[in-house]
Amino acid sequence: MDFRILGLDPAPFRPLFSLSDEALRERGVLRVRVDQPRAAPDRIGLDDAAPGDTVLLLNYVYLDVDTPYRGTHAIYLREGDGERFDRVNEVPPALRRRLLSLRAFDEAGMMVDADVTDGDQVEALIERLFRHQHVSYLQVHFAKRGCYAARVERGSHAVD
Repeated sequence: MDFRILGLDPAPFRPLFSLSDEALRERGVLRVRVDQPRAAPDRIGLDDAAPGDTVLLLNYVYLDVDTPYRGTHAIYLREGDGERFDRVNEVPPALRRRLLSLRAFDEAGMMVDADVTDGDQVEALIERLFRHQHVSYLQVHFAKRGCYAARVERGSHAVD
């Protein structure tokens, strides 16, 4: 079964990258210099920021639905003009190397199923969750901290 993994669209965040630290703080956003490898997984390109990179730490509405599952959490965004991860049947580095929680949702934004897996075995869980006929999409979260990571859709074609 084909699946498509999507990072966040960078367009809504670009205005933040040029703001001063003070202007960011007024919006509840922090600019952080990464000091350790694998400490700040970028949600746009779905790879880890490298030590020395700067990232923005902000609260993000990852499930904007009118159900009890509506959710927000902290995420990291690597500063700059990163390319959005949008690939079919390919697991990005930030997901591959972590313990993941996958949550399956229907069209109405209600959770249908969920489970946890190591990132190096995520394809099997994606396939199992998409066997449910009512599952519309999956959300991937980093299991240890609970942060939103990416969206997974059924499909075989990436968009331009």
